[in-house]
Amino acid sequence: MENVKKQLEALDLPVIAAPMFLVSGIELVVEGCKSGVVTTFPLLNARTSEELEQWMQEIIAQLAEAKESNSKVAPWGVNLVVHRSNDRYDADVELIKKYQPPIVITSLGKPTDIAKVVHEYGGLVFSDVISIKHAKKAAEAEIDGLILVCNGAGGHGGTLNPMAFVHEVKQFFDGLIILSGSISHGQDILAAQVIGADLAYMGTRFIATEESIASQAYKEMLLEAQAADIIYTDKISGVNANFIVQSVLNAGLNPN
Repeated sequence: MENVKKQLEALDLPVIAAPMFLVSGIELVVEGCKSGVVTTFPLLNARTSEELEQWMQEIIAQLAEAKESNSKVAPWGVNLVVHRSNDRYDADVELIKKYQPPIVITSLGKPTDIAKVVHEYGGLVFSDVISIKHAKKAAEAEIDGLILVCNGAGGHGGTLNPMAFVHEVKQFFDGLIILSGSISHGQDILAAQVIGADLAYMGTRFIATEESIASQAYKEMLLEAQAADIIYTDKISGVNANFIVQSVLNAGLNPN
């Protein structure tokens, strides 16, 4: 496999398009990579193992075709939930072994086992973390990068200030630092680099794109929302996350 770290150094922008549940699909991944940013998707967006295999085959084929035309194509990646509640874990790992995504992002658990699998074929492993405790556990698994999910991040965001989080992690971790949380503009990417991050992790910015598989209604809701329309709660998934209040109301739930 082409050296993934060298590919990251050659990105047009130091950006990873984050894997977003029911948003990131084949087209978003392919067009994002062709545009020069690492683009990823949650494995569970493909609702069955058979569909996931089709997705991986299609992404690999389309990106290979793009490379043949001398386009500079960024690496693609997948997001694997390593928590024991993921009943598709074993099947998804087998497909990771088979199709060898250059980057695997892990969530909700210590990535020791999957790190060994991915490193065997030359890929990189990044782990989502929301605290120093989680960061140290992930670092013990010899992963290649930490995604510091700070306050303001969409979905399962943490509460730490990015400046404090980056500075403290750098005291014990010398791998790649990827910063997540309210990064939507070029100046935000620059700010992330200034405080010590290697890459910016952007999700929300890509939701309303044509290539996103989010519904048109959700895209419009997103564009209309402001900071005051965000609610941070653990009452939906059991883990604290940021949601648009209107989406909670649309689901028939009471935000209060």
